[in-house]
Amino acid sequence: MINKAVITAAGLGTRMRNMTLIIPKALLPIIRRNETPMLIPIIELIIARLQEVGISKFLIVIGKNGKPLIDYLMDKIFTDSLHVQLSFTFQEKPLGFGDAVLRAEDFVNSEPFFVHADDGILTTGYLEGIKFYNEINPDALLFLREVDNPCRYGIAVIKDEATYNNYKIVKVLNVEEKPRNPKSNIAISAVYIFNRKIFDGLRAARFNGELELTYGIENLIESGGEVYGILLNRDSWLSVGDPESYIKTINRTFNSNAKN
Repeated sequence: MINKAVITAAGLGTRMRNMTLIIPKALLPIIRRNETPMLIPIIELIIARLQEVGISKFLIVIGKNGKPLIDYLMDKIFTDSLHVQLSFTFQEKPLGFGDAVLRAEDFVNSEPFFVHADDGILTTGYLEGIKFYNEINPDALLFLREVDNPCRYGIAVIKDEATYNNYKIVKVLNVEEKPRNPKSNIAISAVYIFNRKIFDGLRAARFNGELELTYGIENLIESGGEVYGILLNRDSWLSVGDPESYIKTINRTFNSNAKN
């Protein structure tokens, strides 16, 4: 049973710099539409969505500008409006997504866990993903979608395996980070389920610059690990990571009658 999640919120948010100079990217609001529209920080919606599938323990990886995020979330805890176990760890320098995940090793211990970035949220697939993972127990499950501009993303080369609750399940054969010549148009959404083998894959990575999470996943595959993907709809990812995507997300969530 999976009850832990790591949310990485240490990035500088350079593509949203005009806003992230003021507030952390994780506190950028999107619209939750029930009876009336409400602006809710995206991290609060991420936590709520993961709570719905059984996650109760969260580690937030924060960077040098993380104090407003700590203040916001702890206020939610102290006012009894957020019912989770919450802890924080620091990534002192922006050394990459993979480096941020490495800092969660003590929190994770030997249990499987979610990894979720702070700059987007899925509209679907969390429940199906966790159910599939619990049935198969692979080393990793990636949440995937087709995109038109694969050079912007981590990309997966896949092989069709099965259908699960109307979602296509695929075997992941190879991953690359923002390739110049992509081998596929299947992008990795920034949501994952791992067991602790990902830490060995990250430590074994050889790289220049930042340690990307895809480097650890590729090492996991090359060492014989079982890495699967669940293929979601093209429009399953709501992003606040850049101005164009953020505007689309605000428009979609405002105009949607569905729960966000």
